[in-house]
Amino acid sequence: MGIIVSKVMEQNIKKQQEFMLHNSRLQMERQILMQNEMRERQMAMQIAWSREFLKYFGSFFALAAVGLSTGAIKRRKPGLFAPMVPLSFILAYQVDMAYGSFIHRMREEAESIMVAEADRLNLPHGTPTFESIEKVRRAKSHLLPLSEK
Repeated sequence: MGIIVSKVMEQNIKKQQEFMLHNSRLQMERQILMQNEMRERQMAMQIAWSREFLKYFGSFFALAAVGLSTGAIKRRKPGLFAPMVPLSFILAYQVDMAYGSFIHRMREEAESIMVAEADRLNLPHGTPTFESIEKVRRAKSHLLPLSEK
């Protein structure tokens, strides 16, 4: 009778462990999906910001180009064209960021860094562990007044 009970208990424990493993795997997959969706939303907001900024900077650039060109022609001072050089670089950068392949090139460079220069990505004192976080938490909890604990 005891052997049968222990076998049933072992089977139940094994099923429970499998169930817990399955649940933790599902939770991890959900967290990864959620983090990726948040990353995509942030990137979409960054691209949208770039496009909105481009509208304003493009208008400024057009007005500056017309004004500087008019001034250079009327006053016969070609030096008034000089500010157009840096402004055109900024405009080209913004166009590339908003509509070009800037993000693709940036992603490729990041992948290259991760492969060839992984040592540059290490955090000071290494990756945080549960123990290191708990140590800091306990140290800070000793400093808190009793009303905040």
